[in-house]
Amino acid sequence: MAYSLEGSILEVCDCGVLCPCWVGEDPDNGTCDAIVAYHFDRGRIDGVDVTGLTLGLAVHIPGNILKGNWRALVCVDERATPQQEEALLNVFTGKLGGPVADLVQLVGEVVGVERMPITYQVREGKGSLTLGSLAEAELAPFTGPTGAVTTLSESIFSTIPGSSAWLSKASTYQRRTSRYGLKDLSLQGHNAVQGTFRFEA
Repeated sequence: MAYSLEGSILEVCDCGVLCPCWVGEDPDNGTCDAIVAYHFDRGRIDGVDVTGLTLGLAVHIPGNILKGNWRALVCVDERATPQQEEALLNVFTGKLGGPVADLVQLVGEVVGVERMPITYQVREGKGSLTLGSLAEAELAPFTGPTGAVTTLSESIFSTIPGSSAWLSKASTYQRRTSRYGLKDLSLQGHNAVQGTFRFEA
């Protein structure tokens, strides 16, 4: 087995709630600018243990999400050893195949790979994320009448293929990525997604 990864994601974008990308429709603004972070509660990649690390992406999607041509900045947890960083990049550039390769094939250009401190927390359903000095967000899921988290399943697009997504809203979303050719943002009350994943290949 090339990799086995289990963990959770925090994701936010500049679409309204719910982001149309998840159901295959065009984004609200004609484009979509997002950050997503994958936190690995357990993980091995070609024998390398990546448990406890987080990998973040700052992404510009130029139109319908399924048409690809995304531009992405890859943010690597500064706690990763060189061996762990190489292993994570092998997965998230699609070199090792599997469900992650199916997702990252939509990326047309990687504008940079940077190591940085990443903070990733989920407490009582509320999530917070920082990618160095580049981005931060605070988000919380919607809940239904019983108090259970509102979920989206069998969506046309997903950043966690095979898993249900928890529909959320970001109280704040800040991004300072213009030096990489990606849009700066300062937003409140926009789309967010939480969820768990298990990727194997």
